[in-house]
Amino acid sequence: MTQPVGPSSPLIPSTTWRTLAYRQPTAELPKGLDAVWDAATGLTRRATVRTSAYLEKAAQVLALEKEFTGLSDARLKERAREFKEIFRTGKETPAGTLQAVALVREVAARVLEQRPYREQVAGALALAQGEGTIVEMATGEGKTLTATMPATLAGWRGKGCHIITVNDYLAKRDAEWMGRIYSFCGLSTAYIEGNFKPDQRKAAYLADITYCTNKEVCADFSRDRLTLGSLRDLPSALLGKIINGTGTDRLVMRGLHWAIVDEADSVLIDEAVTPLIISGEAPNAEQVEAYQQAATLAIGLVRDADYVPNPRYREIELTDAGFDKITHLSEPFGGLWHGARRREELIIQALVAREYYLLGKQYVIQEGKVVIVDEFTGRLMPDRTWREGLHQAVEAKETLTVNPPKDTYSRISFQRFFRFYRALSGMTGTGAEATAELWQIYHRPVIIVPTHKKCIRKQLPDRVFATESAKYAAILLDIKKLHESGRPILIGTRSVRASERLSELLAAEHLTHAVLNAVRHAEEAQIVAGAGQLGRITVATNMAGRGTDIKLGRGVAELGGLHVIATERHESGRVDRQLFGRAARQGDPGSAQAYVSLEDELVQRYSPRISAILRRRYGQVIHEISNRFTRGLFNAAQHRAQRAALSQRKGVLRSDDWLDESLGFAGSEG
Repeated sequence: MTQPVGPSSPLIPSTTWRTLAYRQPTAELPKGLDAVWDAATGLTRRATVRTSAYLEKAAQVLALEKEFTGLSDARLKERAREFKEIFRTGKETPAGTLQAVALVREVAARVLEQRPYREQVAGALALAQGEGTIVEMATGEGKTLTATMPATLAGWRGKGCHIITVNDYLAKRDAEWMGRIYSFCGLSTAYIEGNFKPDQRKAAYLADITYCTNKEVCADFSRDRLTLGSLRDLPSALLGKIINGTGTDRLVMRGLHWAIVDEADSVLIDEAVTPLIISGEAPNAEQVEAYQQAATLAIGLVRDADYVPNPRYREIELTDAGFDKITHLSEPFGGLWHGARRREELIIQALVAREYYLLGKQYVIQEGKVVIVDEFTGRLMPDRTWREGLHQAVEAKETLTVNPPKDTYSRISFQRFFRFYRALSGMTGTGAEATAELWQIYHRPVIIVPTHKKCIRKQLPDRVFATESAKYAAILLDIKKLHESGRPILIGTRSVRASERLSELLAAEHLTHAVLNAVRHAEEAQIVAGAGQLGRITVATNMAGRGTDIKLGRGVAELGGLHVIATERHESGRVDRQLFGRAARQGDPGSAQAYVSLEDELVQRYSPRISAILRRRYGQVIHEISNRFTRGLFNAAQHRAQRAALSQRKGVLRSDDWLDESLGFAGSEG
């Protein structure tokens, strides 16, 4: 008798069936007229998905409030079980969905004493739409609570819902905090941390709602694909299980059905091109020695004479004189140095490490090891390494123990990974600027939900200075004036180095302050939460994804609220807006201003000629040089940086598509 093959097949558990039923990524990026047509389709789709429609539906949900407030807890739980059965069997209707959201809203009010307001409900309805939507909600508007409504609907369908957060702390906090809502609604909740064992991960993925980071879920996906090996589809896995009992038992995931991504712009755009690599040890003493020798040779090479740097693309080009010099100096080394191409690669990597990878900016050193700093979130990434010998070049530059490069078993970019989900939604405070890209890459429209209360933030014009020292002098003077008034101040910096420098300046003026950066992060939530208290001064690297609201202390609103200072412009305007968004949340007063100089990396890298001309013109003047032209220089540089980043992301996507098409059969690409 032929056994049925499908979700009810006795040969394989239904959860494992879903493990293998991954959604194939969308087609490769269109070109030419196809690209024009796709862009037009995106415009049409965005035009038909209107914020006003979701606000109207949200009003209908609020109108259902009386239907649920009068129910006892027992009856409310019974109604939740009824909805669960409806959604699990796929019989939900538009009207039923509104009722279901109204029920979850009532549950939140009972177990958390937080009743979602209209704008949160509108955001939830957009997140739950079709195959997903990206929703922009301003900082402090309650995205964590908003996600519980679509997550509950997805959980009721019985196929699992992943809520993607930016760090393990938030994954655990939100799972425990919001888990009370899910439990009331008859759903199980779990979270995943980096130190979890395979059996713990498997149990977590079997929960209805699973909180995890993009790194953890992507790594588990890659490990499952490696476990399957060449059995890349369900029939192959079934055959393997029938013949020799292999293929599915060691998998930890049950599929990629629905994901709700918090800080979606950071995860889906800023970190999108970061590849997650599963690798293994590959000892190579000769390679290790070559990296150390290259670091020594690089010290003797002269900039512009032996090599020419290209700051915009972080590239190095050897001159003829430089190539001849390293050929001569490396003659005694032998081994890898015999090959001209390999010789050039080694020395260029060493020079890139010296020129563009700086201690306190791209990395820190902890316990004798190079630890990468995430340039978008300011957090340490101790489990990540740079590829293609760069990590070893940095270790050699710092005269640390050089670890040999590892063999790559699996590689996949986050950009490609998230395209595997059958439904993908996201929340962010800054999605409007990335509307076109989110459609191009993920085919997801962006909905901008208005703030619950009118934003009254005062966005002050940028202040421009000729030199970095003049800029910091002005920042320090303004901090002192504001501090005397009692207003809390949040100062955002781009790097650990900059935050430590500012901390030293504040200490010299006897100004008590807190510092939050990749090195000092143990009390992150407490530092952020207290940043709005009377007279508080807080210095922090990039504030993206901190996940903690800054609430104003008593009497602070009357003084003008929190004032945010940016000590540099970032390469992405979205990151600046994330920082500024920390002020004036939920109708509070507040203000924000950026201080920039002609010596900042942004203009030196993306407007090198004009910034150099202006530096020669203004010299070492200490007064402010703000005008329409100097401010426009920074806007233009930021625009170029964003275009370059977009081009890079598209290039990575095309590379992923090529790898899938050309090398996928080998099982080496996740």
